[in-house]
Amino acid sequence: MLLCIDVGNTNIVLGLYDGDNLHHHWRIATDTDKMADEYAVLLLELFAFGNVSLSDVEGAVVASVVPPLTGTFQEVCQATFGKAPLVVDAGVKTGVRIRTDNPREVGADLVVDAAAAYRLYGGPACVVDFGTATKFSAVSEEGDFLGCAIAPGLRISAEALYRFTAKLPRIDLARPPSAIGRNTVHSMQAGLIFGFTDMVEGMVARFRKELGDNMLVVATGGLAQLIAQETRAIKIVDPWLTLKGLRIIWDLNRG
Repeated sequence: MLLCIDVGNTNIVLGLYDGDNLHHHWRIATDTDKMADEYAVLLLELFAFGNVSLSDVEGAVVASVVPPLTGTFQEVCQATFGKAPLVVDAGVKTGVRIRTDNPREVGADLVVDAAAAYRLYGGPACVVDFGTATKFSAVSEEGDFLGCAIAPGLRISAEALYRFTAKLPRIDLARPPSAIGRNTVHSMQAGLIFGFTDMVEGMVARFRKELGDNMLVVATGGLAQLIAQETRAIKIVDPWLTLKGLRIIWDLNRG
């Protein structure tokens, strides 16, 4: 089995592949204060819960946008499985050519998503990742990563409304009954859900002008389905796109 680890700013997503089959997946909170031993214990608990033996794991691959935790998960894998993971960074085969001003500053998650989107769905494509930030990645017809647009994510936008206003509450991110809210919660939900939907439609239209009318839109991330159900701009929702990309990159580097 292959353990894929996607370390994000809010969540860490782990997937265990048995061949092409995503056998197990887990989502845990990102905590930069946790030590490697603590994450190792948590991983062991998840494996026990899933009835997975450590001996079943043949390797691990990591994509991280949280530098303090990159080394932490290298330690976790070394201590737990007795082998270092493949870390997606410069020098690793991804199948993606990065056509930006400074390729080294492109996040590993963006490269992994681009690799998966192109391999699975072709190009040109716009990958919309609904994570801590909302990221729009441009993938060319040849599979090159051309660049991206980055906006605040839904959760941090909702949290900002709560933290920086005197009377607005924390809310669930759920579809309101109408665009015109008739109470505070519905008003906030309308602004967030419908506002983000319109942003997605606008950005997709701008990307399409640059990439061509045949551009495919692929959405991923924990909140992808919430927005996708509000718009026809998103054609494919693939919640495990990053994990699939990690498996693809692992296969590229095994030889």
